[in-house]
This record gives sequence, structure tokens and C-alpha cells, in this order.
Amino acid sequence: MKDPSFINKPCLFLPKTRTRLPITHTREFRTACNIQYFQACLELAQSLWSSGSPAQAILQLDKSMMASDDEYLDYPYPAILWIIENSPDEQFIGNPVRHFQHLASRMNHTQPNAEARIWRAWACLHLTEQLIPEAPQIYPRDIQQIEKEALTIPSLKETLVQLEAHGSEREANLVRESLEP
Repeated sequence: MKDPSFINKPCLFLPKTRTRLPITHTREFRTACNIQYFQACLELAQSLWSSGSPAQAILQLDKSMMASDDEYLDYPYPAILWIIENSPDEQFIGNPVRHFQHLASRMNHTQPNAEARIWRAWACLHLTEQLIPEAPQIYPRDIQQIEKEALTIPSLKETLVQLEAHGSEREANLVRESLEP
């Protein structure tokens, strides 16, 4: 039986959940950062999305990218884009472009796979900007941070090269495929 607090149809790229999951759902697997952690993050993201919290679902998908083996990274990119594209106007999604900019430029280097996650966040920024042609108007980059910190947003080409170096070629190809019309 479906949880009555679920108000959004399930994300097509995430595992189905039948009930609302507690925010602590991923905790027991966090230290290992393995396939169980990755799966728990995806499940929690689905639960949060279905319950009407798209921004929180994206945060769980960000966390899923801490997983140590890139063999499971087929899911986060399409799920993130699907959530951004399907978020109802009345549900808080924030500014995904700014979110990914901040995630990439302010990465906690003590967390697992920090370097790969930086480039994954830049990839998500580029994917979001391509998904939403009016992104510069509705989801602008944080110009104040760019100017204050002399931050250079890496090009898509540089992002893909770095993703291959710190993630995998397979992952970079997945991003390339997501960018194709």
C-alpha cells in the first residue's frame, strides 16, 4: 500500500519506496560509503521526492555520489535532471545551478571521493543549464561568489576531462549522453 503522504509520482530513475523513510535511513552505511550507502541514498531521495521535498531529494543524490565504486553511478544524473524538470512550482527546489556551483567550489575534502564529487557537481551544473534553456534567468549562477572569490567555472570540456580523471570514462560518457539532444 502506498504511503498517503506521497504527493508526487515516483521518479522514474530511483528505486520505488512504499513508505516514507526516516532521514536517518542512510546512517548505518555512511562510514562504508559502499553500494548499500548508495542504494540507501537513492531510496531516501525517492521518499523525499515523493513526499514533496525535491531540494532534499537532490541533496541525497549528491550524497550518493560519495560512494566509492563508480559502477553504481548510472542513476544520479538522470534522477537529478528528472527531479529538476518535474518539480511542481509550489515545492521548494531552490536554485539548482547555484547549489551545484556551491557544492563544487566549497567541497569538504575530508569526505569520501571529494575530488570526483567536485567534478560531478560541475557536471550537474552544466547538465542543469542545458536542461533549462532559461536557467541564466531563473537559476542564475552566484555572480557574487564568482567575483568575490575570483572563481572560474570550468568549461564543460574541462569538466568532462576531469570527470574521466577523477571519476571514470564511463561516467563522463554518461554525462555526454545526457547532454545530447
